Amino acid sequence: MADQFDLECRDVVKKFDAFTAVDSISIAIPKGSFFSILGPSGCGKTTLLRMLAGFQAPTSGDILINGSSVLGVPPNRRPVNMVFQHLALFPMMNVAENVAYGLKRRGVDRSTIEKKVNDTLARVGLPDSGPKQISQLSGGQKQRIAIARCLVLEPAVLLLDEPLGALDLKLREHMKVELKQLQNEIGTTFVYITHDQSEALVMSDQVAVMNAGRFEQVGAPQDLYYSPQTAFVAGFVGESNRWKGTVGKTQGDQIVINLPTGGSVVASRVVHPELSEGQTVDVFVRPEAIAIDGQGKTDNAIGAKVENVLFNGAASSVQVRDSATGHEMTVALPQTGAFANLKAGDTVNLTWAAEQTRCFAKSEKQGAAA
Repeated sequence: MADQFDLECRDVVKKFDAFTAVDSISIAIPKGSFFSILGPSGCGKTTLLRMLAGFQAPTSGDILINGSSVLGVPPNRRPVNMVFQHLALFPMMNVAENVAYGLKRRGVDRSTIEKKVNDTLARVGLPDSGPKQISQLSGGQKQRIAIARCLVLEPAVLLLDEPLGALDLKLREHMKVELKQLQNEIGTTFVYITHDQSEALVMSDQVAVMNAGRFEQVGAPQDLYYSPQTAFVAGFVGESNRWKGTVGKTQGDQIVINLPTGGSVVASRVVHPELSEGQTVDVFVRPEAIAIDGQGKTDNAIGAKVENVLFNGAASSVQVRDSATGHEMTVALPQTGAFANLKAGDTVNLTWAAEQTRCFAKSEKQGAAA
């Protein structure tokens, strides 16, 4: 059973004096998958990655690679390699020498090194770049050489610590697609650390959302986005409109959530059978779930005034203020151009289905939602 997984954590804890940075993390990452750990700064994700790499030891728990515990095994003896944000390529060596570095340290013979370096450069799509100097490479090419330098050592797991953070926005968008394709082609398990939800959602087979040292939810990107299990995940993954409210009466298969500013929103009893009257809840509705001027279901219906139109092509949205409660909301504009003439000061009717209202009751263990 264990050999299905390249990497396992079993109740891994890391404490620094009285502070618990990583709190009882358990995960099994299937062979050949792209697994991301997503969370805000200070949530413990880099500490966890450093324990996987062997730079820090867990206070308790076990880490297994290829089914064997690596507790006490130093970084250079583990079948993992790490790509850092600042890549750490050697500027005085050419590309081939950079990629060959780890093999030379292992004492591999010259002809084997040459073949492995050439094969690996071809795998990352840079077959003729061996003689080039690092200074001649673009940012995206440097990224691939840093990955090639790790892949040539044939690790079971490649650890990537925010590797796109130093790139400009356009290159970062391009590299997200490149990295996903690269991982898919070479089949090595990638464990990717990021605070950028877009990176995690676009590239990953599975994502763990981390908060205050714990995994709040682990699942496919679609699960995290459409079916968040906690207020933190609903607030951190994607954009959402948010209210605080109190659970009111049930009317058929609908639950009324009363808002402190007056008014109410309606949620689905089918989606939220666990809610009971009087509970305090955080309420989330995605901007794209809200229709403007009567398209779609009308379980929820409010009048609002347009405050700002944020034009961004296919990602355009509008900021509005609920006429009854004064609550600010963001609504995604459909890509049809139907509302191309919408402007500040216009009034609109907003509607959405009860099942698009997500509610999370307060709990003692729940972290603060981002």
